[in-house]
Amino acid sequence: MSKWVPVQAGHLQCFHNPKADSQMAYGTDRQAILSVKKAKLALDTITRWPNYKVTPLHDLSAMADQANVKKVYYKDESTRFGLKSFKALGGAFAVTRFLQQHIGNLTGSEPSMDELLSGQYKHQLKDVVVSCATDGNHGRSVAWGAKMFGCQCIIYIHRDVSAGRQAAMEAYGAQVIRIAGNYDESVRQAATEAQANNRVIISDTSYEGYTEIPANVALGYTVMLAEIVAQLKDEIPTHVFVQAGVGGLAAAVCGYFWDLWGTQRPRFIVVEPEAANCLQVSAKAGELRVVEGDLDTLMAGLACGEVSQIAWQILAQGSDDFITLSEDAIAESMIALQRNTPSIEGGESAVAGLAACLVAAGNSEWREELGLNDQSSVLVLGTEGATDPELYQQLVFGEV
Repeated sequence: MSKWVPVQAGHLQCFHNPKADSQMAYGTDRQAILSVKKAKLALDTITRWPNYKVTPLHDLSAMADQANVKKVYYKDESTRFGLKSFKALGGAFAVTRFLQQHIGNLTGSEPSMDELLSGQYKHQLKDVVVSCATDGNHGRSVAWGAKMFGCQCIIYIHRDVSAGRQAAMEAYGAQVIRIAGNYDESVRQAATEAQANNRVIISDTSYEGYTEIPANVALGYTVMLAEIVAQLKDEIPTHVFVQAGVGGLAAAVCGYFWDLWGTQRPRFIVVEPEAANCLQVSAKAGELRVVEGDLDTLMAGLACGEVSQIAWQILAQGSDDFITLSEDAIAESMIALQRNTPSIEGGESAVAGLAACLVAAGNSEWREELGLNDQSSVLVLGTEGATDPELYQQLVFGEV
């Protein structure tokens, strides 16, 4: 048996999904939501945006040695389009697709990406208003997309979103409205006021009757996944630890790799904060459930109490495990990345998958439960950099 060593502070609660089956085909119903074939449009579109660059995939060899696994790969989204988050791919892509369809309805022909970027449709777009609720990164992407193409943007944030994240969205010309409630309440208010004021909701959360735009958000994320496949060359990881809020990213990762690799797909492990574990609660119940309360977590981008419906269609059988991660694992993982060679900037929501992997690898019970050993090749998604610079300085360097 492989030896194991304690890695770091932190606690997990693991739930193995009884509905998961690694031999199950991805299926046409899931392909209708997200597939490798559908993802090609996102790749062709986003690679034409100004300043597109492939983000790094780091081989964290020292951490892999410490965890007694073969490989730990970390996809570093801290530099994506200058927005410091993978969310730059999703919200802005959904804005792109909506505006192309909107102009197509007006003119009878959808513009190409280059035509949309040229500014020739400014007159048709100047009164269009896109809107969403956000913890920060998704709203920044929507605001950036609106600015890139010349439409208006109104963003709703909840009481716990930092002033720094609010300012980052306002820097792209968005009007930001702060509410007194939590994230899920901001989602509802944004939807209600959009309907009353003829705005278009660009949300990463799907619900009954609202699925096309969230599906486009998830398709935007697949650009990151296509990059990973190219960077891994012929290697297929044995495990993927992926953090979840409403489940959009987790479903994109699971769906894309499941469709691509079929029965060779990795073990998919969804990671959530203890106070906002709507996916784990739903998996235990065998149906969608809502987590109520303040959803108070340091992992602000994951502070969600309601699962996206289309995400659940993929994750209900596609995720092998649903685990929660304690808060005390986060800062230590951010510090470990900062001290890595090369130094990596990982925000508090970015490190959840990595932290869960390291905590699990350092405990014999969790290690066995998740099938980790010295031949395991683990992929984690570093979804953001220091999107709240003040908090990052405090957690990593102890600066207040």
